[in-house]
Amino acid sequence: MVYHGSYVRFLERARTEWLRAQGVGQQALRESEDLVLVIRDMSLDFRKPARLDDELQVSVVMTGRRSASFLIEQQIVRGGEVLVDARVRVACLVASSFRPRPLPAWLAADSP
Repeated sequence: MVYHGSYVRFLERARTEWLRAQGVGQQALRESEDLVLVIRDMSLDFRKPARLDDELQVSVVMTGRRSASFLIEQQIVRGGEVLVDARVRVACLVASSFRPRPLPAWLAADSP
């Protein structure tokens, strides 16, 4: 079976690819906007185990926003069967001081 901590890595990778698909790289955010996105809170519901060599799909859906953070819901799925549900609160911080800052316009303008 897949070790429970590995699911967090799978979720992180999916969020990174989600940002990349929007044309945003995390290193570029740090360098050009002095911005980092950090995990503020995460809750996981482990429903069923994945096994080694399973083909998994991980979804990323933004479901809410605040002035300096946003909420993402994620699922890890195998063949249409939900293995893990996750709710992730991502905070927007000034990279140089780690103080909260408003969401950048490109992120605040997306739906919902």
